[in-house]
Amino acid sequence: MQTLPTAPEIAIVEPNTLAAIGLSELIGRLMPQAIVRTFATFGELVRDTPDAFVHYFVASHEALAHADFFRSRRARTIILTRTIEPDAARMGGFNTLCTALPEAHLTRALMRLRRQGHGAETHAEPNGLSAREVEVLVLLVRGLINKEIADRLCISLSTVVTHRRNIVEKTGARSLSALTIYAVMNGLVEADSI
Repeated sequence: MQTLPTAPEIAIVEPNTLAAIGLSELIGRLMPQAIVRTFATFGELVRDTPDAFVHYFVASHEALAHADFFRSRRARTIILTRTIEPDAARMGGFNTLCTALPEAHLTRALMRLRRQGHGAETHAEPNGLSAREVEVLVLLVRGLINKEIADRLCISLSTVVTHRRNIVEKTGARSLSALTIYAVMNGLVEADSI
């Protein structure tokens, strides 16, 4: 007797019920063969069968709070954001999806992710950051301002500014919140320490 292939299951971990329902319906239209399941919290996902899913669409705060789980499933994880970040797909090596986009744009973004196969590259050094750039990034995420970073690392203020410019260029993360997500998702800082 031949067994039928099982339908791929997709998890959406999003506490905003309307966002979860809307995303679920869009994914259902684009991939009618998939089973889309929604979870309000990471805890609900874990109580279910967390490794049964081929993809995880996860609210950014849930991804940050449970970075170890999603970091080990990086190629299958899409972080849901509420703001449009330039080049956000490189943020932490994770694919991202802005849920604030109009439906037509969101559909195109989902199709683009589907064509890419959600494969995110990993790097030994995240996006080629130097050791000093990683130090600057960690201090930024911990809330230090440029002058404090310069004093802490015994470097000039202009050197800190240069490192910040290089970090933004290499990561594509242009806001402090995007840099924070990048740092946590790459294991540079623990979410609890910020």
